[in-house]
Amino acid sequence: MAVISIGQEAPDFTLKTQDDKEWSLRAQRGKNVVLLWYPLDWSPTCEKENCQVSESKSLYGADRVVVGVSRDSVWSHRAWKAAKNLGHDLLADPTLEVTRKFGLEHPKVPFISQRATVIVDKQGKVAYVQVQEKTPEARDMHAVQAALAALPNA
Repeated sequence: MAVISIGQEAPDFTLKTQDDKEWSLRAQRGKNVVLLWYPLDWSPTCEKENCQVSESKSLYGADRVVVGVSRDSVWSHRAWKAAKNLGHDLLADPTLEVTRKFGLEHPKVPFISQRATVIVDKQGKVAYVQVQEKTPEARDMHAVQAALAALPNA
């Protein structure tokens, strides 16, 4: 499946957070949602990025929701979030079902996602997509910040 395109309606989904609570995209309508796909908890680049987002709060805002998404389990997310003091929820997609809906399954390592960012606007449309071609490298957070700032009432 191809990577989701800007302007498309984002596929609705429900996943469990690190606290074993259901989180659905539909429930976030009226807010800009930053979906940060990353391959695995406890890996160096994923840790660096999630900690950076949490510490800088540059993606956070009154009308924004930031979540990380990976194949890791609820309990792994819970332990990792607590250990790293992350400020955003982590969503468990162990079967990669949601990852596949967005076309973000890793092409060379199909049991993980790509490192990717998708911003869904307040109306539920995809407003921004960034896929990091080299998985070990961190995503361009400045581009993500610029995309958020360009949204109406961001």
